[in-house]
Amino acid sequence: MLKGVNKQVLEIAETENGFFEKAIFFVKPEYSGMSEGRLRESARKEIENAGKPPLSRGYTTDKAKIILTLCGCFVAGIVTGVIFHSFF
Repeated sequence: MLKGVNKQVLEIAETENGFFEKAIFFVKPEYSGMSEGRLRESARKEIENAGKPPLSRGYTTDKAKIILTLCGCFVAGIVTGVIFHSFF
């Protein structure tokens, strides 16, 4: 049994998202006067953002930067070794 619940609920049945079948949003009281279209638009944006898998949020570019940095350090180490070897 629920007592004292007075919330506006927005349900998105077709999320057009591979991860989510349905989304339910509880609208804050200060936004309950906003048009349904605007609320649905905002909800769809949230669903789009929530549906991105972690690997698509820049993981591969971070990994590529690490690999390039390590390769650069390796080359710099070889060049430094060759320079020191030629002087001594």
